[in-house]
Amino acid sequence: MEGIVLLSVIYWIVVAVVFLIGIIKIIVASADNKPVKPALKLVIASVIMLVIGVGACAAILGGISVI
Repeated sequence: MEGIVLLSVIYWIVVAVVFLIGIIKIIVASADNKPVKPALKLVIASVIMLVIGVGACAAILGGISVI
């Protein structure tokens, strides 16, 4: 069980880092009048990862068998 908790913590850290990098890139790109599309892709990817992670945590905590 400790392995799942460790992987979950690492996953949430990665999601937070990707989101923060995306937000920082949006701010920098908009300040320099550059396209923000790559930064928006990072933010969208982090939101998708967030939704998947929440679903996985709900399945694990609820005892639902996904397989």
